[in-house]
Amino acid sequence: MGGFRALIAAGATAVCCLVCAIWAFRPPSPNKHQSAPPPTCCACASCGCRDKATAASANGEMAIGGDEMNKAPAPAPAATGASMMEQLVPEITTHALSYLDCTSLCHLSMTNSAMRRAANDDGAWKALYHKDFTVEQGNITPPNGWKAYYAATKAIINVNAEFYNIIREGSLPAMSHFWLNADYVKCINASGELFTGYNAVMNSWALLFNWGQDGGQGTDFQLRDVRARVLSDVAWVNMKVHVDSEPGPLHATNLYEFRNDRWYMVHHHSSVMVDPAPHNLFG
Repeated sequence: MGGFRALIAAGATAVCCLVCAIWAFRPPSPNKHQSAPPPTCCACASCGCRDKATAASANGEMAIGGDEMNKAPAPAPAATGASMMEQLVPEITTHALSYLDCTSLCHLSMTNSAMRRAANDDGAWKALYHKDFTVEQGNITPPNGWKAYYAATKAIINVNAEFYNIIREGSLPAMSHFWLNADYVKCINASGELFTGYNAVMNSWALLFNWGQDGGQGTDFQLRDVRARVLSDVAWVNMKVHVDSEPGPLHATNLYEFRNDRWYMVHHHSSVMVDPAPHNLFG
């Protein structure tokens, strides 16, 4: 008997919930004092379209759309509030986006307008630049914004990496295409010897590549602490180069010039790093 009562109570509860749900989601009742104008009416008193629509309905005529006039008007879409990203404080948004990489930030900008505004924020790209490259340029103001400056820096770092790939491969044709054919280009290798002019620089690389082939050894190295600076059509890159054939790392500086829609090398300088002096020479 107790189980039967429990079943009746559960059924009554379900019926009450269903009635409450129907009541909560019922369409709004029309205003009794003022009838809504037809969808094709502008509801103004000067053009007279409201009177025409009323007369057409009274005569049993169909307005535009046929049976559409007999259907209940669609409920107005609910007003959507600001997205969660838009509700955040700008500093918090920038901090959150700083955990994304360049590719993820670009993908985020293609989702919707709110994400596009957040992903194109200059502060987000400045934070990403400092995370991926260097914090040394925090006081500069790129003329085209930090997103464009990030792209330019990434491009010149990729060009710089291509230079060392050419050295690994020992390709003189690729090296000849990489340098700007000008009389002011210069190359200073680790021995301190200076080569000035395009032909002299190419001859120095030809000697280096031939030496590597005759000696039966290739040149391999790793780049560390790469720092780049881009100014319009000029860029320079500083780094530490760890060469397998050298007893210690090298300091290297490469200068590039933008010509004919691409970057050309115009200066290369490498020198052996000097060990820091001890704090106490007599200890």
